[in-house]
Amino acid sequence: MLGNILGSRKHQEPPSRRRHTRRAKDRCVTMIGDNMFPVIDWSLGGVQIACDDKRFGLGDQAEVALKFQLRDDIIDVPHKATVVRKNKGRVAFAFEPLTKDIRERFQMVVDDFMTQEFVESQTV
Repeated sequence: MLGNILGSRKHQEPPSRRRHTRRAKDRCVTMIGDNMFPVIDWSLGGVQIACDDKRFGLGDQAEVALKFQLRDDIIDVPHKATVVRKNKGRVAFAFEPLTKDIRERFQMVVDDFMTQEFVESQTV
């Protein structure tokens, strides 16, 4: 029995080095200036978008507004961010520290998604 317990530890995932969980299933886009870009994934730490990586330079700062489609509404989450990574048609932005209001908006998005998944799991 002890062998089974110790053996199962070998197959565990290593701990993530990320501070925030990435979310890729939410329906959202981002607006930067007057341009709309598809969101690849986002977290409380930043957002990764699909676009020509030559469009932004490392260290560029921008006003980034994520627009989420919720069940009954569309919610905008505007925030300042800095380009931290560019690679093959993808650009990653790190958010400035989040305000309480921005955290609450992001939590609304997560709560709505979890509610939708629960409702869908209950329908046959």
